[in-house]
Amino acid sequence: MIDAIEKLLGDQARTLLDHTCSTVPKQSLHLPGPDAVDRLYALSDRPVPVLGSLQALIGNGRLADTGYLSILPVDQGIEHSAGASFAPNPAYFDPENIVKLALEAGCNAVASTLGVLGAAARKYAHKIPFLLKLNHNELLSLPAKHDQIMFAQVEQAWNMGCRAVGATVYFGAPESSRQIVEVSRAFERAHQLGMATVLWCYLRNPGFKKDGVDYHASADLTGQANHLGVTIQADIIKQKLPVNNGGYTALKFGMTNPKVYSELTTDHPIDLCRYQVLNCYAGRMGLINSGGPSGGESDLAEAVRTAVINKRAGGMGLISGRKAFQRPMAEGVKLLNAIQDVYLCKDVTVA
Repeated sequence: MIDAIEKLLGDQARTLLDHTCSTVPKQSLHLPGPDAVDRLYALSDRPVPVLGSLQALIGNGRLADTGYLSILPVDQGIEHSAGASFAPNPAYFDPENIVKLALEAGCNAVASTLGVLGAAARKYAHKIPFLLKLNHNELLSLPAKHDQIMFAQVEQAWNMGCRAVGATVYFGAPESSRQIVEVSRAFERAHQLGMATVLWCYLRNPGFKKDGVDYHASADLTGQANHLGVTIQADIIKQKLPVNNGGYTALKFGMTNPKVYSELTTDHPIDLCRYQVLNCYAGRMGLINSGGPSGGESDLAEAVRTAVINKRAGGMGLISGRKAFQRPMAEGVKLLNAIQDVYLCKDVTVA
C-alpha cells in the first residue's frame, strides 16, 4: 500500500512522508483513533444520542473503527449549478447514483441536499449514514451574490434518519454574523435531536486578496475560522487545505501574534495543516479537509497528497466530491478508495 502512495506522491514523497513536525508536537494533540468518541466527545456536554451518531459515522465503511472519515459530499448542484457539476457525468443528476457511489466506495457517510437525500432516504438511510447540508449559496442571482441561505430545517434531517447535519459559514463576509447565529441555533437543535454537526468553515471576502496573492486558504485565517466553528459546537470541521500563511500580516487587519509564524508554523504543508488542527481545540474536534475541484488526470495524485497531509498533520479525514463524481463510477470508487488507503496505511504516520 505504501508503494502505491509513494508512486502517486512522486517527487514529493520524501518531503511529505519523512517530515517531522517541530512546531506543535503530536503529543500536544488529541489524535483520531477508534476510541475517539469515548476519549474526546463523551467528555463534552454533547447529549448521549449525539455520541451514538458520531460512533455511527466513525464505525461505517472501509475506515470503520479507525477513527478516520471518508465522506462523499455532493451539494454542488446548488453551490456550483447542476449543469456545471453534473454535465461531465449526467448519471449524477439522479440522486440515487450519488448514494450508490458512497456505498460502493465504502465511505463513512454521504453528504448532500434535502432534495437529494430525501429522494433516496427510504431505500438507503439505514444502509449508510446521511449528512444533510442545511444551507447553500443559491448562485442564481444576477449580479451574483455570495450568501449561505437555509434551504432545510433540522427536523427534516431527523425525520429522514440523518445521523448528522452540515452547514457553511462564510467567515469574513458581510453576512457572516447572521450565518453564525443561524448555524449556532441549528446545531443546538441538531444536538437536541441526537445528530452530529459538521461545519464548512470557509472564508469569503474580496479583501482577502492582495498584491496578487489569495489568502482565503492561508493557515492563520483558516485556523481562526476553525476556532470560531468549534466555538459554536461543530463536532467536525471541514476546511480547505492551507496553501499559504500570513493573511493577518499581509492584509493588516485583525489580531495575531508573531509566534504564530515563528514557532507554531513553517512553510511546510503539514505544519500549516497542523495549525488548522490546533485551532480545532487541539484536535478535540476533528478536522477534515476538502478534496478540491476536479482537475482531470491529476485528481488521483492530488487527492492522495491532500489525504497524506491531513493525516500526518493530525486531521480526521477527507471529504471529497467533485474529483469522484465527475467521472465514471468505477473511477470514482477507485479515487475514493485511494484516499481511504492513506488512512488505512500504517506506514503513513502522524508527523
